[in-house]
Amino acid sequence: MFVHALTPFAELLIVDEADRLKTAGLEQLRDHYDRSRLGMILIGMPGLEKRLARYPQLYSRLGFVHEYRPLSADELTFVLQRHWAALGLPLSADDFTDAEAIAAVHRITTGNFRLLQRLFARISRILEINDLHTITKEVVETARESLVIGSL
Repeated sequence: MFVHALTPFAELLIVDEADRLKTAGLEQLRDHYDRSRLGMILIGMPGLEKRLARYPQLYSRLGFVHEYRPLSADELTFVLQRHWAALGLPLSADDFTDAEAIAAVHRITTGNFRLLQRLFARISRILEINDLHTITKEVVETARESLVIGSL
């Protein structure tokens, strides 16, 4: 993508759940890309690249593909500490209740960052609705039940 030398910005279109687009939608994106100086980021589930490979006109325009790996145990702990802190709650792996909740989060998300974000949005809502001040295994399980999660 070429950007005018005097313009430090570029237009960018981010398409989430691009794997759900039908062929006509993908073709519209390709056409729009060709007619403009627009940059695009397509976000989707694993396998999106293989699907796009069936459309050479679109696939030839891909700059690169990046697949996010699941969070490691240390990365997951780091992210969970921030989620607990954002809710104004302390997190201690030495506390049995916290350790159980951490294990439940890990089991449910398997380190999937995006699913972790969705799960914590539900956890936050459950804590608020029920005026709770502790994230327990039961809170995590209840949050999980309200999510639509692909084959787990």
